[in-house]
Amino acid sequence: MRPPRRRRAWLLLVAAGAVAGCQRPADAPAPPRAVVLIVVDGLRPDQVTPEVMPRLHALGQRGLVFDAHHAAVPTVTRVNASTLATGAYPDTHGLLGNTVYSAATFPTSGVNTSRHEDLLAMEQAEGRLLTAPTLGTALQRAGKRFVVFSAGSSGSALLLGYPLGTSPIVNPDLIVPETLRPAVLAAAGAGPPEAVPNAPRNRWIVDAYVALGGTDLAADVTAFWFADPDESAHQRGLGAEVTTAALRAVDGEIGRIEDTLRARGTLRATTLLVTSDHGFSTHTGGFRLGELVAPLAEPLPDGAPDLVVTEGAVNARRPLSPERLAGLVEALQARPEVGALFTAPAREGALDGIVPGTLAFDVAHWRHPRSAPLLVSASWSDAMNAQGVPGTTAQAGTAGHGTTSPFDIHNTLIAAGAAVRASARATAPTSNADLAPTILGLLGLPPEPTMRGRVIRELTADGPAPDAVAVTHDTVTSRSRDGRYSVTAHVSVVDGRRYLDRTEVLRTAR
Repeated sequence: MRPPRRRRAWLLLVAAGAVAGCQRPADAPAPPRAVVLIVVDGLRPDQVTPEVMPRLHALGQRGLVFDAHHAAVPTVTRVNASTLATGAYPDTHGLLGNTVYSAATFPTSGVNTSRHEDLLAMEQAEGRLLTAPTLGTALQRAGKRFVVFSAGSSGSALLLGYPLGTSPIVNPDLIVPETLRPAVLAAAGAGPPEAVPNAPRNRWIVDAYVALGGTDLAADVTAFWFADPDESAHQRGLGAEVTTAALRAVDGEIGRIEDTLRARGTLRATTLLVTSDHGFSTHTGGFRLGELVAPLAEPLPDGAPDLVVTEGAVNARRPLSPERLAGLVEALQARPEVGALFTAPAREGALDGIVPGTLAFDVAHWRHPRSAPLLVSASWSDAMNAQGVPGTTAQAGTAGHGTTSPFDIHNTLIAAGAAVRASARATAPTSNADLAPTILGLLGLPPEPTMRGRVIRELTADGPAPDAVAVTHDTVTSRSRDGRYSVTAHVSVVDGRRYLDRTEVLRTAR
């Protein structure tokens, strides 16, 4: 049955961002029939150059480049895979880090979310894994198909295609459903192991798509996850020759996807969205939160410490008194490698935390029943590394992400194809949480009620002009009790949605 006329008009409004009551011109392009979402793990916007990534750069020149796209915080892979899947932030979907604490799963250690086996163990122990419905579920309910081709970890592949069994997943370490395995192996061979550069895994998923994406794995929404430049940049650093080679290889695979769509005759009816899960920074310090917290832990009757650190989260195996939490915060505020700290709100609706000198979890969209008492980010700077790439953090190792630095938060979004505004740039903030509701809108479907992201109306040719999107900017500052430490959050707001742009920490001499 066709929907009533008012219902059809509303769906077009969601899909195209048209002004209410206006009808699509007769000569306007037809609504897109398919969406391809390409996630390039760790891709910074400044890495998309005509010299290194000519295909992706050209795609942006034809379409729309977003200059203020945001990753969810913490700026790590599986948090953002969950955000892409749900159109929501950690405060709604409940996946709070790359390593998370689940007392019901592993009481004394973290859950490694890169392993789908650990995620399924957490799902079994807690009853559910993501605490929000997903894009795959919404598409399935609407009679549409979602397929995931992922060269990343099996954990990120599972989260993007969650819940298991909703959508076909093609990953070197996880093929769902199992009945799909013979066709994938026949088309692409066995999935290769991770490498630096990770070109073999990235090529493998595109080989599978080229062979099967027009038949067995044809879909209304197809998602790709490329495992570089993240893998190479972690090992060799930003600006390194190997990392540049990894970027060139990924660009070639993006070109293969576009060429395949063109050869199938479906490119003109497809919207391409190319994004990343987070940005990247050079590491220059020795920020090791576990080592900082260990002396502050107290033994439980079983002899184990009462504090468990999972990445930036300080989890407590028993309730912490306000005095104990304040003591932890003050000890960390004194450490130069420590940046922003987050605690529960001082009061409902407040953006400063319950402990002086902390920001509220709500600033980072991190307040969830699974949240730890304290979230910690490493300090950052805009200094350049030896290769001239700006952005450093005090974390240990070569390079990475995870902080509230603008170099970690600011990631890539480029759109092109059917119904997308041509040859333009958008400066209004967007985030990974906005992509699932926007994808549903492009297909004429309403967003899930739990999707906290906005439909990016300025993406479409008949939506509002990018420079007409109203944006407000604000700051919130919290100071320690002794006044020697202060943290400021810079936020932007569009349509009532708040985007964390960066945090800044100021210390004065003792």
